[in-house]
Amino acid sequence: MKIDHGNLRALAAVVREGSFERAALSLSVTPSAVSQRIKSLEDRMGRLLVQRTVPAAATADGQVLVRLAEQTALLEHDALNRLGVTDDDVPYASIPIAVNHDSLETWFVDAALQFSARTRATLDMLSEDQDHTAALLRNGSVLGAVTTLADPVQGCRIHALGSMRYVATCTPAFHKRYFSSGVNAQTLAQAPVLVFNRKDALQARFAHKIADPAPWQPPVWWVPSSRAFVQATLGGLGWTMNPLPLVQEHLDAGQLVLLRGRAWEDVPLYWQHWRVNSEAMEALTDSVLSAARSLVRRR
Repeated sequence: MKIDHGNLRALAAVVREGSFERAALSLSVTPSAVSQRIKSLEDRMGRLLVQRTVPAAATADGQVLVRLAEQTALLEHDALNRLGVTDDDVPYASIPIAVNHDSLETWFVDAALQFSARTRATLDMLSEDQDHTAALLRNGSVLGAVTTLADPVQGCRIHALGSMRYVATCTPAFHKRYFSSGVNAQTLAQAPVLVFNRKDALQARFAHKIADPAPWQPPVWWVPSSRAFVQATLGGLGWTMNPLPLVQEHLDAGQLVLLRGRAWEDVPLYWQHWRVNSEAMEALTDSVLSAARSLVRRR
């Protein structure tokens, strides 16, 4: 069975963009043309490939073909690049990857800069919590991911990157107000805490190491931005687990303090990517591994 390459590209665009209309814009065609290509592909495969939801999403069968489409686009880019084809009609490859928020705010941009110096491809970076980026690999949404998952996703290669160090910090005034009698179950229950989103479990893990088995239900500020996290901590809004690279200068200056001695947690990170024999993916992996040398290493 042969699969039309244009139909595959339309499927990937719909899933990536979340709607037929935005997919049409990215492909420079009409929404009707995209709809016809998806219907043709579904008729060819004899199964539903796209859930017509908001946003549109691939079915389990569609995820298999989205992965094929993304890998095919990457291999096409490699072949044309080796041939020296640079016509305006040749689309640039944009590799979809998932990167956790704090890596984007600290070391991963350096990986992107190194990658850009080696290839004409670009990166389509999706920001997600590090404990959940692997799910985007499994469903075919991305070809690579920075993740905390130490077990390789089926069909993927895995590389250990090192660890992101998170430190429990607050201002000296906040510490004096809430933790003058120590950091314990009672004081942790009273002190406001900053949490990134409902997937962010770092603060809870830190608190439960101290407060278990006591229930922990403190006042919570939900702040979905790594940079705003730092600003809110400096402003005395609450305590939180901040990536050390983002707060090191504030700790050195005495603007922030640790909640207690050794108030940190090292979160191991891994780079996983689909097994595809691609020069662009090899260049991306090399760039990620190089940039990740700034992470904490086990001694």
